[in-house]
This record gives sequence, structure tokens and C-alpha cells, in this order.
Amino acid sequence: MQRFSRVRFMAVLKKEFLHIRRDRASLIMAIAMPLVMLLIFGYAINTDVEHLPTVVWDQAQTAESRELITSIRNTQYLDPDNFVQGYGEIEGYLDSGKARAAVIIPPDYGKKIQGMKQARVQVLVDGSDPTVARAAMSAVQMLGLNKSLQLQSERLATLGTVSGPEMPLNLETRVWYNPDMKSMVFNIPALIGLILQNVIAILTSFSIVREKERGTMEQLVVTPIRSLELLLGKLLPFVFIGFISMSLILVTGMFWFGVVPSGSIPLLFLLSTIFLVTILAIGLLISSIARTQLQAMQMTFVLLLPSILLSGFIFPRETMPKLLQIMGGLFPLTYFLEIVRGIFLKGVGIQYLWQDTLALCAFAIVFVAIASAKFKKNLD
Repeated sequence: MQRFSRVRFMAVLKKEFLHIRRDRASLIMAIAMPLVMLLIFGYAINTDVEHLPTVVWDQAQTAESRELITSIRNTQYLDPDNFVQGYGEIEGYLDSGKARAAVIIPPDYGKKIQGMKQARVQVLVDGSDPTVARAAMSAVQMLGLNKSLQLQSERLATLGTVSGPEMPLNLETRVWYNPDMKSMVFNIPALIGLILQNVIAILTSFSIVREKERGTMEQLVVTPIRSLELLLGKLLPFVFIGFISMSLILVTGMFWFGVVPSGSIPLLFLLSTIFLVTILAIGLLISSIARTQLQAMQMTFVLLLPSILLSGFIFPRETMPKLLQIMGGLFPLTYFLEIVRGIFLKGVGIQYLWQDTLALCAFAIVFVAIASAKFKKNLD
């Protein structure tokens, strides 16, 4: 048995350090990514829900109703900054996601408060995200209790009596879209986007690199095949795989988990096509840049992990700092989650999804153009 040789050990050690130094891409990711991930994780993982956009229909227009709105704002959970004049406008705000809660103050609110009767105020909560809905309902219930105790104290100090056994203020909450606030109803639709992104991006990013490593890319280059023909031939199978994956997820979610889309399934497939093209282009771009399958995998995970955290898949985007919300807007998954959850949970159509659809179209055009140019350059 040979003895341990310090010379041989140092030779291997030196060789590995030289290899790491020459592989600049892997070295940068190994050093920079832990710090980047720490910063992203530290700020993005936040379940404290605050400053939810809230719409108000104040039918009373009295000092008492304005005081209630101020009290709602002071909770720091709801931001009643939008005012409407009817249920139709409220529905539009909640369907589009511009508001996560709605407060409806009846016309007789001020009279009942002054007359020492119980005043009822309706609060509608978007239950599509159970985490946000529970936080909003908890804040509303606490506000109703504190406000009632305050009114009782004022009446006791002024009149020496309270109004009776009923609480002076009753904030009635109703949950829309996901009344039972089941997390499964919120998560299953989002898994369509997440699984499509992960599977298609990884498969596509390996496609060109695999040809490079095997040495078959040079053989393809010398053949009469054109770059467009090669590009389409490489990508179309993944389009087919993407639609099969989406169909399987959809059918399993409906019949196994019982999560049925409230909106149009054809619209879901149509908009998913745009998302799928975008992810294919991103995978192709990674494949064109990477030299090895290991590099392709590293680049893909650099994209995938932040998108999961910043897109709203796990944590509400409202809880993130503004900078991370802007960063989340750089990922196509962010917009696709809004689309798929809107169709599944709210049953909305393109009239409420057109902004997210335009964002996906812009991503698709940009990434397809860049990936095609890079792919053609590599062939030339």
C-alpha cells in the first residue's frame, strides 16, 4: 500500500484551484450567490401582512364614518385610499387585484352611532391568498372590538350608561373567491406556473449544451440545415411536453384535489402558451451561454429560486420591500401567477388580465429575440 504523498496531494490541490480560478462563472456564483440569497431570503420571507390596498364605499359621509376610516388606516394593516360609489366598482377593484379588501359603510352609520344603537359595517376580504385574508380578518376583528370598547367608554363617561348588551360596532366580514380560505385552492393553480417553469427551463437549457459536450453540434453546423430549422426542431418537442405537463397538472388538480377553475380553460391555455414561449426562450438563452450542463444547471437555479420567492408563489408580495417587489416584476412567473390565480379563483377574463398578458408578451418578444440572436451567432 502506497504511503500518503504530500507532493502528489499538493499537485492535485493546485490543479483543482487552477480549475476553479479558470471557471470564472462557477467561481462568481459560488462566492456571490450565498450573499445574494441571504439578502433575498431575509427580506422576502416575511409573513407580516401590512398596508393592504383597501377600497371604501362611504354612504354615510359623516364625521363618524370618517373617524372609522381613520381608525382603519391607523391599524397599519389596511390602507383605505380608494373610494367608490357602488358595488360594481368594488367588484372591479377586487377582481383586478387593485384592492385586497373593501369596507362598505351604510347610510345610517352616523345616526346609529349617535343614537346608541348597534352600527353594522360590511368588510369584504379577498380570500384568494389565505395568509393575507386571515391577517386582514384578524385586523378587522381587533378593530371592531377596540372601537366598540372606545364607544362604550365614551357613552359611559358622558351618559353614565352603555347602549346594552350588544357591541356598538359590528364589522361583518365576508370572504370572496376562497370562502373556506384553503391553502390548496391558492397553491394548486400556482403550481401550474412553477412546474412549467422548472421543467421546461431545465430541459431546454440542457438541449444545446448536451450537443456541445457530445461534439454533435459541429456535425449539425456542417449540414445543410439552417439555424431557424434547427432552432424550431429543438424547441417544438418541449412545447409539446409543456402542454402535456400542464394538462396533467390541470386534470390532477381538478379531479384529485378538487380545485376547479372558475374561469375559462381555453383562455388559460392561450395565455399559458405565451408563458411557455417565454420560458423556452430563457432556457435556450441559458443553453447558448453555458459551456457545460453543470453551468446550465447553475444558471437555471439562479433564475428559478429567486422567482419562487419574489413572484408571490409562497409569500405575499405586499409584505416585501419595494425594491424586492420591483425585482419580482422582472420574472415572467410573477405575471403568470396573477393570470392563473385570477382565472382559477376569481373567474375573471382578459378585461382584468390584459396588463399581465402584455407583460408576458413583452417578455416573450425580448427573450425570443435575444435567444435567437445568441443561438444564430453560436452557429455562425
